[in-house]
Amino acid sequence: MTLSGSSASLPDERRTRVVELLRRRGSVRVADLAEELDVSVITVRRDIALLASQGLIRRVRGGAMPHGGAPAGESGEEVSPRPVAEEGAGDGRRLTIGMVVPSLDYYWPEVIRSVREAAAAAGARVVLRGATYQAADERRQLSGLMDLVGVDGLLVAPTTTGDDGEELVRWLRQAPVPVVLIERAAAVGPYEETMESVISDHALGAAMAVRHLAALGHRRIGVVTTLHSPTTPHVRRGWRQACQELGLELDGTPDLTTVDQRNPEWNEVMDQILGSCLGTGTTALLVHSDPEAISLVERCQERGVRVPADLAVVTYDDEVAELCDPPLTAVRPPRKAIGRAAFGLLWARLTDQDPHRPTHRVVIEPRLVVRSSSS
Repeated sequence: MTLSGSSASLPDERRTRVVELLRRRGSVRVADLAEELDVSVITVRRDIALLASQGLIRRVRGGAMPHGGAPAGESGEEVSPRPVAEEGAGDGRRLTIGMVVPSLDYYWPEVIRSVREAAAAAGARVVLRGATYQAADERRQLSGLMDLVGVDGLLVAPTTTGDDGEELVRWLRQAPVPVVLIERAAAVGPYEETMESVISDHALGAAMAVRHLAALGHRRIGVVTTLHSPTTPHVRRGWRQACQELGLELDGTPDLTTVDQRNPEWNEVMDQILGSCLGTGTTALLVHSDPEAISLVERCQERGVRVPADLAVVTYDDEVAELCDPPLTAVRPPRKAIGRAAFGLLWARLTDQDPHRPTHRVVIEPRLVVRSSSS
């Protein structure tokens, strides 16, 4: 029997019906509940999560069952009688973690590897999806992980800005599974409640670079940031705050943003950056990120500008900075630590028996690696 739309639209009545069905049948799959109640799979997952947090039912892989219920569903498919918090703790079943990042190359591979290593050590499985820095694409990937794969939790680096990004954050806040943001922070709701997150302190990293250059005697330190990067505002904020605290010149000091390297104007932009430095007496630059910094150093060599004698350069990211000639001093975000901490936070959320576990936000410091390009 399928409930009418009017009945299914009342959350309390629908959840009461879920509990009744589980008590009568022993266990039911999410897809079957969604069909019988005439609601979406996401709605059923949310109901199950709420009822489980209230101690009324148990979440199991792919569905739910009453406390003390039989370990098999209507279809005869075996369903673990353990609550989701105990899965992967030696019963042979594994929690499945969905992970969505905006790119599968540059910066993210090390984060992904550390998540997979931590998951393997905990007996969990990771299902990875790559997006394209577009909120609509990220939401599609996340929906697929929840509805088709049936993940138990999500690690995601979502778009958080603009109307689409803000809507995506609100949608994630209502997700039926625990969510941990990676290298993103967000707050939603009337009281600006924060979401669980693990981030690098990029502003601190930029400030470390400025302090390093100032200690070498530089009084005018410019900044060059990457177009459309979510890291850019944090790097610029840290650079500006450190310059102000140290009493460094900001008036006329280069504060520039590059175009994409594939843009035909790329070389012209590099020349404009160098021209701005030479014209203002700027003797040091913080550049985000490595490809831009390496390209800038190459342009310096072509134009007879010595690095670091005429222009000291510090890059932000340290993916390939060591391979430059000269090797680049770099701020290294803690990619491995970010991945481990993000998985650990999600795992704690999944395994903590306390339904009122407070929201956790983890901030991890980057590291300055000094090489030849600054000293």
